[in-house]
Amino acid sequence: MTYARFADWYDALMAEAPYDAWQSFVERAFAQYTKRPGRRVIDIGCGTGELAIRLAKAGWQVSGVDLSEHMLAVAQAKAEAAGVEVPFFEQNMAELDGFSDLDGAFLFCDALNYLTDEEDVKRTFAAVSRALGGGGLLLFDVHSVYKMDVLFRDAVFADQDDDLSYIWTCHPLDWPHSVGHELTFFVRRGDLYERYDEWHEQRTFERAVYERWLDSAGFEVLEVTADFTNAPPTETAERLFFVARKR
Repeated sequence: MTYARFADWYDALMAEAPYDAWQSFVERAFAQYTKRPGRRVIDIGCGTGELAIRLAKAGWQVSGVDLSEHMLAVAQAKAEAAGVEVPFFEQNMAELDGFSDLDGAFLFCDALNYLTDEEDVKRTFAAVSRALGGGGLLLFDVHSVYKMDVLFRDAVFADQDDDLSYIWTCHPLDWPHSVGHELTFFVRRGDLYERYDEWHEQRTFERAVYERWLDSAGFEVLEVTADFTNAPPTETAERLFFVARKR
């Protein structure tokens, strides 16, 4: 997983992504559950900074963290163009450091699913807990087990555009509830197309497992919903949303 060239096309590929829904989820969760007056938060796995920049424009004090320097370079340029100040930091989420007494943290758009080692998920929850103040909120979403085991299993997706086309093939991995994403991009350069390949690995866990790890990291799970609704997950839900509060 390199993200070296992927960062250049990420926003084009995510043009239809539900950023408004993610922002609404953050705003609703904070209005409903926070016991803190501030809006000092961190976007972990922020990618090209789209959500962090949107929240900064809405008056939130946001920092962004990502493992990819290429993603962060795009994010920094976007923040400057938008006229907002969002500090971006290159860090591994499992080794989050340098933050304290935050009002909230969030990991969206599969960010947590890129941790294929369960110990790294536990370390991430513990690191976020240390970064939050008492009563601070942790919000995140993850692929469901159903999506990993059924919808992604041996699936092939493709899209064609004049300037950017891709073929996305999913392969089961050896871990339970995991998938390897083989991505092939064709980028137009004048009259020719250049090919680039990327390999991404993702894994998810049962809802009860996430809840147990959150409890061990000092969190109270306040709600688990599915697919940008306020309803609890069904057996065929694709994306689970967690709201947890530091005790």
